[in-house]
Amino acid sequence: MIAIIDYGLGNIKNVQRAVQYLGYESKLTDKQSDIEQADIIILPGVGHFKDAMEAIQTRHLDIILRNIKDKPIIGICLGMQLLYDWSAEGNVEGLKLFPGNIVPITTPYPVPHLGWNNLISENISLSQDVYFVHSYQAEMSEHVIAHATYGTQIPAIVQYKHYIGIQFHPEKSGDDGLAILNQALKGGFSHD
Repeated sequence: MIAIIDYGLGNIKNVQRAVQYLGYESKLTDKQSDIEQADIIILPGVGHFKDAMEAIQTRHLDIILRNIKDKPIIGICLGMQLLYDWSAEGNVEGLKLFPGNIVPITTPYPVPHLGWNNLISENISLSQDVYFVHSYQAEMSEHVIAHATYGTQIPAIVQYKHYIGIQFHPEKSGDDGLAILNQALKGGFSHD
């Protein structure tokens, strides 16, 4: 069973539909017992980093997620950013599950980074673009599996230990987005 964390901010119904379409059983939840019994945890998110962290802390989900040591946690969009140490969006600490920081997108192009963009990766072959909507980004690092170019390099898929982050919306990105989500659910990506 896949636990999709419901903390009041996020595209949870669309993520749940995508997960079910891929053939997985899922549950929208903020309950510790559900999260601890799940095989995989998805942390979705849309909105402001500080608001999201406050909602997560109010429900004690930060403590619950930090205590998960043996199963995949997949962050999607804002959920990916929440996995990191700190964000400039609100100047607040994140879950500190993933090393690095979230910073404003610095580009000559309009911000937010909104719409369709291709991914660059040696590990993933895609036939179409994927859908982004965000104003902040993770810093580039050795944990980046795929990135987008938007006047700067924007990490799009990251992986560190059993944590996977997907900056774009796989549930809104057609067949390629679903294939990437499915690969994350099956264990992740190679750094080859």
